[in-house]
Amino acid sequence: MPGKLNSLNEPIQIAGAGPAGLAAAITMARAGRQVVVHEAHAEVGYRFRRDLQGLENWTTEQDVLLTLEQLGITTGFEFLSCRQGTVFDAWDQAYPVHSKEPLFYMIERGPNSGSLDSALLSQALDLGVEVRFNSRLNKLQGPGILAIGPKAADAIAVGYHFDTPEANGFWAICDHRLAPQGYAYLLIMNGKGTVKSCMFTGFKQEKQYVERTVAAFKRLVGLQMHNPQPHGGVGNFRMPATALSGGHPVVGEFAGFQDTLWGFGIRHAIQSGVFAARSLLEEKDYDIMWQQALAPLMKTAIVNRALYDLLSNRGYRWCLRRQEGRDARDLLHSQYRPSLIKRLLSPWARARVRSQRRDQSCNHVDCSCVWCRRCRADAAESAAG
Repeated sequence: MPGKLNSLNEPIQIAGAGPAGLAAAITMARAGRQVVVHEAHAEVGYRFRRDLQGLENWTTEQDVLLTLEQLGITTGFEFLSCRQGTVFDAWDQAYPVHSKEPLFYMIERGPNSGSLDSALLSQALDLGVEVRFNSRLNKLQGPGILAIGPKAADAIAVGYHFDTPEANGFWAICDHRLAPQGYAYLLIMNGKGTVKSCMFTGFKQEKQYVERTVAAFKRLVGLQMHNPQPHGGVGNFRMPATALSGGHPVVGEFAGFQDTLWGFGIRHAIQSGVFAARSLLEEKDYDIMWQQALAPLMKTAIVNRALYDLLSNRGYRWCLRRQEGRDARDLLHSQYRPSLIKRLLSPWARARVRSQRRDQSCNHVDCSCVWCRRCRADAAESAAG
């Protein structure tokens, strides 16, 4: 099998130096294995460029930072514990959001010092991992892991990075006129900010939605942007029949491991990278590992997304009113907890929420191509659908 470790001296090849790929490399290196990471770009976190994002902390009772520590992954990146914020409805009504424990941790992405990406890179390098930048791995021969990022756009987040004198915090707006079937958000941490429209449809009108989003935050919270830089990213949500390609584990967004409701994916990415590495080290079934840990949350998120898609602006307002006075982390945790109702709704939700990703199969028995997936994945997915 291509993914089996045949020799302790055989280097492990990893395609992609995002959180999933670096988490896999760190796990391998901690076990004493030689690892080579191939990154197609000139630096780590190239496509994010100081984007502020959220490391969600509500899907499990255990704090996500403790989870990372237990996985052997560094928490030595700058973060802001987010317990209080504000969400607006389409009529500019403000709804306070609060939680006793951090709802999420605001972090920076990209190559800068203090970012998640630079912290993971430093840990990997300290462990002896070799990272080759400007190196696109076209074929993966021997044991390795595929972590090359999303293959389709099921959602996009478009807006600006900027400098600002405003205080730290987070704000969101639920309004179809700003972010169809999604939400607009503003994040500020230590003099840096990100404002974006996260939309799940209407991609061709993204410029219009971004302009409306910026205008809304200027009106509602007095947004001040200095040196604004346009930026956009995509999200790919998918419940794969298998997360193996030619026998190689596929991790992170390349596998489709991302929250279908809100688009949070960093935790899934890191966990999948660790699972992939452990599956090679311990000769375990990777599909069983990720399905046990991630599939229940992903299936519930698909149901949540399908229900959210049914809401109008009035529906958003009803939900915001219902959460007033409640602990936001506890509330979200309950929404992601698998239940009989969610299981019954799952077939309907999966039929309604379709990924834009269309994988192409190949005819090789033991495929070593990074850019295609094995034909059995498509066959299994068609049978499951």
